[in-house]
Amino acid sequence: MNDPLQHDTAYERKTLILLGLGFGLVGLDRWIVAPLFPHMMHDLGLNFQQLGSLIGILSVAWGIWAIAMGPVSDRIGRKKMLVVTMVAFSLLSSLSGLAASFGGLMLIRAIMGVAEGAFTPASVAATGEASLPSRRGFNQGLQLSMFSLLGLGFAPIIATQLLRIVPSWHWVFMISAVPGLIIAALIAFVLRERPKNELPHPDVVHAKAKWSELFRSRNVLLATLAILCAMAGIFVVSAMVPTYLVEVLHLDTQSMGFVVSALGFGGFVGSFGLAGVSDYIGRRPVAVISFIAAAVLLYVFSRTGANPQLLFALLFGISVFALGLLGLLSGPIATEAAPLGLVASSVGFVSGTGEIFGGGLAPVIAGFIAQHFGLPATLKFALAGLACGAVVALFLIETAPRKRASTQGETFAASRDVA
Repeated sequence: MNDPLQHDTAYERKTLILLGLGFGLVGLDRWIVAPLFPHMMHDLGLNFQQLGSLIGILSVAWGIWAIAMGPVSDRIGRKKMLVVTMVAFSLLSSLSGLAASFGGLMLIRAIMGVAEGAFTPASVAATGEASLPSRRGFNQGLQLSMFSLLGLGFAPIIATQLLRIVPSWHWVFMISAVPGLIIAALIAFVLRERPKNELPHPDVVHAKAKWSELFRSRNVLLATLAILCAMAGIFVVSAMVPTYLVEVLHLDTQSMGFVVSALGFGGFVGSFGLAGVSDYIGRRPVAVISFIAAAVLLYVFSRTGANPQLLFALLFGISVFALGLLGLLSGPIATEAAPLGLVASSVGFVSGTGEIFGGGLAPVIAGFIAQHFGLPATLKFALAGLACGAVVALFLIETAPRKRASTQGETFAASRDVA
């Protein structure tokens, strides 16, 4: 299927476009609740702790089902999994607009997490299978970066601008289902199932390797701790900053949407930038520098007043480093740390565990902090997560191929000189 002489480049491009847009809509449906929350809070009588719970329940469900549903998509096929889950989370997002209580919203968000978590491994695998091997990494990176671009970049702008047109926030949720249903139909029409006789990917040759071997890999454990810290930082910021801008800095809804969009645009850039730079200067230094840079910028952000342009610039920088770290830690670092035959398991364990605890529990804790100590205290909590991540990253073993080759070459030259 991936023979360069027989490769269907047109199909590769169609698949990348559709699944990139699909993953972007996953991000949009997931994060559109944050910029709408100031309006939902007043209508439904919600509080800050409940905002954290709404963000957190989806992340926990997402993490669990992302780990569990990868093998299922291998058995039943990518297309079936992608179409069913995309229709499901699109309709559930629409149903969020009909919810009249916190309990109803929590139930809907939890089931959304199941659908979106199941969509994730199937979509990444389908993109890889459609791609020429030399472009597989780039294509998957581009697909995953759409989560930031649409979910954190355009979602706040779309939500806040729609509020100027439609009668209420209920209608924004209703409208959000339409693009997902269109993409689901196109996936059903365009995507091909993997041929039954297709040779397995090299990574599955050793599929009988014991999953417990992951715990013997130092970098797998450290990457898991580090991504938990990174998610505790950026997901708390993503969940709490929209309300912080309105309630504490008293920005209007449109200005808030403009500022918060920096999260998506910065994450889009960081998803490419950090991994690319780490190919040249190493995984560990990029991870350490990124944690420190994100922490410093977040500290400055917390000390900045109601200046939308400056707030946008600072939030853009925070997102470049913090969201870029998610791709670095769950991508090349997790891949290169994996025992033989356990690459997918390593990536799933690192990202899924981070999602459950860093993306799930951290916003819930932040909601408790906001409710009892005020919204500004949540930024200190996020800052603490990024600072802890910098310490953890110091202990990573360098695995970048260029850096390892350089180190081995220097070691060989030194031993030759001694001889």
